[in-house]
Amino acid sequence: MSEPRSPLLVLAVGNPSRGDDALGPTLADRLEAEALAGVEVITDFQLQVEHALDLVGRRTVIFIDAGIGTPAPFEWRSVIGDATFLHTSHALSPEAVLETYARVESGPAPDAWVLCVRGESFELGAGLSAAGVVHLEAAWAALRDRCERDKFF
Repeated sequence: MSEPRSPLLVLAVGNPSRGDDALGPTLADRLEAEALAGVEVITDFQLQVEHALDLVGRRTVIFIDAGIGTPAPFEWRSVIGDATFLHTSHALSPEAVLETYARVESGPAPDAWVLCVRGESFELGAGLSAAGVVHLEAAWAALRDRCERDKFF
């Protein structure tokens, strides 16, 4: 018999070698360091079809990514599966991951949210921008508050 899964899955995406694209993985690292009961963290360069299976047995999933043009310092938004967001490449949107889950599992996906942190610079080899660090801190406070409020641990 397999162990029950954590009710909250945080799926963070981004490339740590591309400036503010590291915002998602950096938040994931912080959350993982907290070792909160009821919270599992997965980090990857991009969302893929296989991530739909990571949603099995979850109550909630939070997708974290950096965004160009995102309102500063970040945006929280509810997200649902949507077949119009399916792609033919190996990279998917959160909507496509949720839609894939619904198709594979023949049922509704977990409650899902996107935390998109505004990025300013995505140059290869660059670190976080000064604005990215400010946005990161604001997003960290909101993410930690959300985890506490929803009592996943």
